Amino acid sequence: MSSPLKKVSEEIVHENPWWNYIHDVFEFADGKQGHYYYGRTNGMSIVVPILPDGRLVLVRQYRYLIDKYSIEFPGGGIQKFEAPSLVAARELREETGYIAEEMINLSIFEPHNGLFVDTTHVFLAKGLSKVTDISGDDTEFIEVLLRRPDEIDHLIRNNEIWDGQTLATWALVRYYV
Repeated sequence: MSSPLKKVSEEIVHENPWWNYIHDVFEFADGKQGHYYYGRTNGMSIVVPILPDGRLVLVRQYRYLIDKYSIEFPGGGIQKFEAPSLVAARELREETGYIAEEMINLSIFEPHNGLFVDTTHVFLAKGLSKVTDISGDDTEFIEVLLRRPDEIDHLIRNNEIWDGQTLATWALVRYYV
């Protein structure tokens, strides 16, 4: 199926270390023009770590924009030219103190496809070893949580896990755990 819109131009309105704000001018089939504003990131990696006893490693992390804590799988933003698998391994170690013998690339998805180009890469981590304490940056306030899959389902049903990327990741990964 061909695209019903043709991009005429693209302008970066604002750029920062995490994402770009972009304005596109596009053209309809009849020649009329329209405007689209959106963000673009380098994407992110989310990792679902599984302990040998079947529990999963999550983090409770403070989220500034909504001024509350969120239960999520470890993850973080991809810098330019960085491999998603390396980001997954780094975030696992920084946010939880674990490393994985095996990192399985399961899927990708677009969490905000009407607002951002922001691909999320999903990894399953197995063969975990605790090697260090949490070492996130100054803005990260993190607590590690260990939960069974049925406990995660319960937290979702009770709206204690409400982060969209965590919910989408769980939908993709649930079959494997």
